[in-house]
Amino acid sequence: MMRWSPAAPPRPGCPHRRLRHLLLREMPPGLAVGASTFRPWASASFVGARHLFPCTLAAGDAETVRRALHDRLGATEWALPGHIVADVVVECGAGPDRLQIEILTVED
Repeated sequence: MMRWSPAAPPRPGCPHRRLRHLLLREMPPGLAVGASTFRPWASASFVGARHLFPCTLAAGDAETVRRALHDRLGATEWALPGHIVADVVVECGAGPDRLQIEILTVED
């Protein structure tokens, strides 16, 4: 007797490294990205990850840079095979020269 067992389709790999590479291309001069992290994320309908990128500003007003960067990253077309960027948030960090970028990705 032959048994049929459906196999789950392969899940796409985590896009964190590719996302970091694409993010670095979009960064304005004077803004450095520190050690980034990600956490798995899921809702009732979607599976993905929250990617956190702490940044240090060399000079300038953090709020002005935050607004400009938020607009720029929100308009960016992210090329992440098997994933979609669902949300991008840029927030002021703990210090006057700190920003944090959070990007939510979901599997396509």
